[in-house]
Amino acid sequence: MRASGSRRIAGLIGLAGLVVLTGCGLPRTGPSESEIRAQGDETTLPFEIVPVTDAVARLSTRDEGMRFQEAFRRSPPQNVNLIGPGDSIAVTVWENVGPSNVGVLTAVGQKFALLQETQVDQDGFIFMPYVGRLRAAGNSPEALRRMIAEGLKDQTPDPQVEVRRLQTRSATVSVIGSVATPGILPIEAATRRLLPMLSRAGGVTVEPEVAIVTLRRGRLSGRVWLQDIYDHPEFNVPLRAHDQIIVERDRRAFTALGALGSQRRVAFPSRDINALEALGLVGGLNTQISNPTGIFVFRTEPVEVARAVIADKDIVEPQRVVYTIDLTRPGGLFTAKSFGIRDGDVIYVTEAPLVRWLKVLQAVAPVVNFANSATNLTNL
Repeated sequence: MRASGSRRIAGLIGLAGLVVLTGCGLPRTGPSESEIRAQGDETTLPFEIVPVTDAVARLSTRDEGMRFQEAFRRSPPQNVNLIGPGDSIAVTVWENVGPSNVGVLTAVGQKFALLQETQVDQDGFIFMPYVGRLRAAGNSPEALRRMIAEGLKDQTPDPQVEVRRLQTRSATVSVIGSVATPGILPIEAATRRLLPMLSRAGGVTVEPEVAIVTLRRGRLSGRVWLQDIYDHPEFNVPLRAHDQIIVERDRRAFTALGALGSQRRVAFPSRDINALEALGLVGGLNTQISNPTGIFVFRTEPVEVARAVIADKDIVEPQRVVYTIDLTRPGGLFTAKSFGIRDGDVIYVTEAPLVRWLKVLQAVAPVVNFANSATNLTNL
């Protein structure tokens, strides 16, 4: 009776051990290094495995720089001296009349008449008493002053005219996004270029290293890193009326998975990051479970890069590539430091082979302890 019970318990232990050893039901962070490499050897699978070397790191590098088109860089600055539709102006007229006489625009004892605010209509005209409808748009305040004086000279002797622009609504730009005071701002003599206008908007509120400035003009649109505007004066382009300036944080990110300090989506902290920096951003390799020989970067490469890193001239469409990094190889750390991470990359770190066996032992231990207890009871 006891021998039969022991055999049944021993069989249960053997069956449980077999199930555990085959890997069924064991928790893990994802596929093992051997599983990924085995799949990569299949000719029917839609990806290629490429070990990262210094040459591969160089061939897979892409310039993340951005620059404004020539149309932005060569456009003339906005002429802020010209009046436009929507602008508000003030007109003052001095009349050369005696103290007891009434002028055309002034009362007895007055020397001048002030038209405090006159808005230029959408057709570009203003109305001036005793002169009529005058075209103001496209003229400077000085040119408009001469036009008004010419129109009044037959009405009053030697009129003296002053024209001042109070508000500029025709030459404005929209500044939105990550700036201190977004809004619609006029182009003035001091803000005819991009950087002074950003300063007028209170400055950028994100780190310059990850700030991107987008300039839209009609159907034309261009983007540039804020730091490049600081470093390259040609990117401090002239502004034109109705331009839109958008400041935002770099939206690029990569995903980190597997045996790491943390698993999450990570925003780029600077324009360029390499594989070592990316691992550092998520806490680095977990010294207890990470496999330093099994670091994989999943990416879809454009045709020209895929042809270079795979050495296959017949590639005619974007290719899924799995880059492998081995930090234990001589120079492995330097190679990883030269391999750039790009937007949308997935970095996956496999578990060390010993970890799986430790999980097997942890799974078997409760079964063995139960079997030992059951055997003791049977012997009793």
